[in-house]
Amino acid sequence: MIQNKNKTVVKSMELLNLFIEHSRLSLNEMVELSGIPKTSIHRMVGSLEGMDFLQKGEDGKYSLGLLFLQFGQLVAERLDIRQIALPAMTKLRDQVEEAVNLIIRDGKEAIYIEKLDTNHPVRLYTKIGRRSPLYAGACSRIILSYIEEKERERYLQETELNPFGHGTITDKERLRQELEQAREKGYTISYSELENDTVSIAAPIFDHTGRLVAGISIAGPQVRFEKERIPDLIGHLLKTSEEISRELGWRGAK
Repeated sequence: MIQNKNKTVVKSMELLNLFIEHSRLSLNEMVELSGIPKTSIHRMVGSLEGMDFLQKGEDGKYSLGLLFLQFGQLVAERLDIRQIALPAMTKLRDQVEEAVNLIIRDGKEAIYIEKLDTNHPVRLYTKIGRRSPLYAGACSRIILSYIEEKERERYLQETELNPFGHGTITDKERLRQELEQAREKGYTISYSELENDTVSIAAPIFDHTGRLVAGISIAGPQVRFEKERIPDLIGHLLKTSEEISRELGWRGAK
């Protein structure tokens, strides 16, 4: 009996998974897509509708029920991005042997919420809780890159671009170009923007809605970021950012 119940649960999940790719489905479409017999589909849909997992529209097609909104909100509220990101950050730090930072937006600033240091004796002495303006530094800029266009432009118009290091971008048109390139490439690089003689490479982290929720970066002294090493660092970073995003429910293109 228990085994049969488990089979029913598995089949029900297979049915609900159809709605990941399809917003609305008829009974016949569910049968065609799942390969489950029509009598079983009728039975499962009736049960799922009764529990508010599915809802039926006026045209007879079904969509996910409002109960999923409640579950989704609870999951989103309870996710601790630091805890989720830490295993992947640790693996990245060990691979590249450079500091790895996790940053989120806080108003017009970015704030470091996690950092893993390198074992190299020469290192950057940033710390959790450090803040930086959204326009300066790779990790801050990757966040700014993915802010909605109108809000991003309003920020640029209202913000004075003051220098921190000799590489800080203080020309707004050049900054706009950098932001556009960051969105196109999926990463950005900064040289001596927050501190002189440093390099940072950053990539975005997305949640289940496709919204950017954080930035992750590799950072260190410029002397260790040779030109020929950069592509390898970018590859490791992008793989890690995608891994964390998928842990948060992101289903973007691989």
